[in-house]
Amino acid sequence: MKRIFSFLVFVFMFQVAFADLKIDFYKDTCPGAESIILGVVQSAFSSDKSITAALLRMYFHDCFNAACDASILIDSTDAKPSEKAAEPNLTVRGFELIDKAKKALEESCPSTVSCADIIAVATRDAVALAAGLKYTVPAGRLDGLESDPNKVNLPSPSVPVFNALQQFKANRLDDIDAVALLGGHTVGVAHCSFFQDRLSSFDRSMDPTLFQQLQKNCSSGNPTANLDQQTPFGFDNEYYNQIKMRRGILQIDQRLAFDRLTAGIVTDFALNPFRFQQSFANAMIKLGNLVTNVGEVRQNCRVFNQPQANNEDKKQKQRPLITF
Repeated sequence: MKRIFSFLVFVFMFQVAFADLKIDFYKDTCPGAESIILGVVQSAFSSDKSITAALLRMYFHDCFNAACDASILIDSTDAKPSEKAAEPNLTVRGFELIDKAKKALEESCPSTVSCADIIAVATRDAVALAAGLKYTVPAGRLDGLESDPNKVNLPSPSVPVFNALQQFKANRLDDIDAVALLGGHTVGVAHCSFFQDRLSSFDRSMDPTLFQQLQKNCSSGNPTANLDQQTPFGFDNEYYNQIKMRRGILQIDQRLAFDRLTAGIVTDFALNPFRFQQSFANAMIKLGNLVTNVGEVRQNCRVFNQPQANNEDKKQKQRPLITF
């Protein structure tokens, strides 16, 4: 327990120096920003509990590729595809919620709140509405000036644990962060195509009853399956109990439970729900501190701002960023 506590303290100290983000960043420039975003998220959550999983996926897919810069929101054009065109992002959703929040914020505080900050705050609020821990989100991110599908590099659902952990380390996230963030699957779903290889023949690492259920459900088309079979819309630690019982849907989820590098962390989170919630919040903040120091505040989250003739009027900005 002492080691875990020390880790949590370290994270809170580390995040302050990791990026030039601030609590209450919009206190003076747009004091109602977080309330506006919360209202939009509450409206969406009241009619669709799965929005929590959608926003978590959007946030992770945006930040994991070098920076939380809202590059995932840019629409592709005939001349230039964006990150949305990358295969792992084809099923990302929730863009309309971000559009709605951005429209409300532009009416209240024009050209002030970045799309990247909207994603971060909206995701935090969606997790809290699903009974997760409501953590504090430092803000001040800039929206990136590039969205390249060829630069999308996310862990594959079938990647070995060691390889997945290396990808997390490349983003300055340690093993505890990785296992905690994958715990976001407690509210997620996966299309059958993401785990079909586990159903072609009996996978001994999967519970036989679950195997039969999935084979039946995935026999026609490409439907989805809840990654947490017990409490699919509640943000809790049940995911870890499920994978310990060999009821993991994705190969990477199931491997976490029994790989020597992560089995202890999985057991710890399965036995200690609050420790999972704390570690998840810390990991989300840490992931959110991956930022770009050159960018803009988009007026429309789906397109880059148009260059201005007068350099003084450009929305492109630069701010200090501490690097290691």
